Formats: sequence, C-alpha cells, structure tokens
Amino acid sequence: MIHLRSPLEIELIRKSALLVGDAIAEAAKMLKPGITTMQVDARIEQFILEHGAIPSFKNYQNSYPYASCISVNDAVVHGFPTNSVLKEGDVVSVDVGAFMNGYHGDSAYTFIIGSAGDDVKQLLRITKESLYKGIEKAVHGNRVGDVSFAIQDYTEKQHGYGVVRELVGHGIGRKLHEDPQVPNYGKRGNGAKLKEGTIIAIEPMVNMGVKEVYHAEDGWTILTQDGKPSAHYEHTVCVKRGKADILSSFAAIEAAEKANPNLDASYY
Repeated sequence: MIHLRSPLEIELIRKSALLVGDAIAEAAKMLKPGITTMQVDARIEQFILEHGAIPSFKNYQNSYPYASCISVNDAVVHGFPTNSVLKEGDVVSVDVGAFMNGYHGDSAYTFIIGSAGDDVKQLLRITKESLYKGIEKAVHGNRVGDVSFAIQDYTEKQHGYGVVRELVGHGIGRKLHEDPQVPNYGKRGNGAKLKEGTIIAIEPMVNMGVKEVYHAEDGWTILTQDGKPSAHYEHTVCVKRGKADILSSFAAIEAAEKANPNLDASYY
C-alpha cells in the first residue's frame, strides 16, 4: 500500500530526515585516517539519542546491531561498523535513519578520506548528480520507472558504471521501508504512478565496475563482485506537483566535509 501523507505528516518526516543529515554531518567532522567506523557509529547513535530520536537501523528486523551502516571501498551498502582503522584514499559511505515523533527519515552520503584518484572522484560526482536526476522525476503524475530510468541512464548508459539491481530505494514513513520500491534502473512510464504526498527514499547505489554484488559472511554487508569501489547517496523526498520537495538535506554534511582537512570535497 502506498501512503499519501498529510501536510503535518510531511513536516514530521522532514524533522526526522533533517536530523539524519545532521547526524551524518557529525560523522563528517570525525572522519580521518586512523579512526574506526565503530567510533563513528557510536557518535551517530549518541547524537540521534541526544535529539530525542531513535536510530532506525539498530535492531532492524531484530538483527542489525548498529545505529548506522558504514560501507568502505567495495562495500556497497549495509556495511557493519568495525574496529579496523580508516586509511588514506578510503571511500566511505555513511547511511543513517532516525525515528522521531512516529516517523522515519533516511539519508546517505559518500566521503573520500584524504585524497583519491580522478576515477574515484568521478564515481562520487556522477552518483551524487544522478540522485538529483532521479529527484527531478519524482513529481505528481510520473511513474516510479521515470525516476529509475533517469538514474540508470545517467550512471550506466552515459558513464558506464554498474547500477546495483539487488537493492532499491523505497517508500518511507511510519515504517522505515514502505511501498513503493524505487529501483535505480528501469523503463520510463513503468511502475507505480507517483502522487502528491507520497514519500520515497531515492538512493542510487553505483559501482565503478560491474553491477554484480554478493553478501559478506556477516549476512548484511553487500560487496562489489569485482572489488572496485561503490558510491551511495540518498535523500528522503516528497512527491509534489511540478517539483519534488527534498525533506532531507546535505547542507550540514557538505559544510562539515569541506571544513574537514582530512576529507576530499573537490569532486563536486
């Protein structure tokens, strides 16, 4: 069932989504060579709890043990925070959800520790740009396939990257994952019709190499089949007439990214 949210519900989801962006910004302030993703996860959880919310991911399906998913290099998504230290050149995706006032928000962002080659920078830039290509199509009267096609066309057809098939975006609201599913690949004019008030999480997951992935032994982390890096960006978006309303924000994240000398923000 696809829910159409009231103006009040939309604003409550916006509050949760904005909190998620602020939590990822806290991560951006910490990221550097020598830090562990477990330390970053602990700060994210602390920040969310301090603001009267609950981490959406922790104990998800009575299984996921952490407040965030932190995926490094060839880990696409759902990466477990670990005690391994980050190093120069690592690509780090931070995915966070927060539950507050009865509604979830969800967002993700990918960072470069230190510096990386132009090929990595381009992967991040194109993936981030593809998110907004998809958002442009998230308007009343379009279909999910219009969003999907826009992302796939830009990343895969125009730039030759691998768009992950096994994982998709999703509706979001009272539950973290709701209808409709929002793939990052598809055909224009296909899929559920988008209506004003529908809230969806649009999240391109794009590999530098092949699209194929596999599960790590932890049962959660998704890795690229060829070992090449992957990038992941996500916004919580409300379908509107004419132009989508982005409920989450990258503003605090980008400010923290640019202010941190240990991060490379030159790719955009």
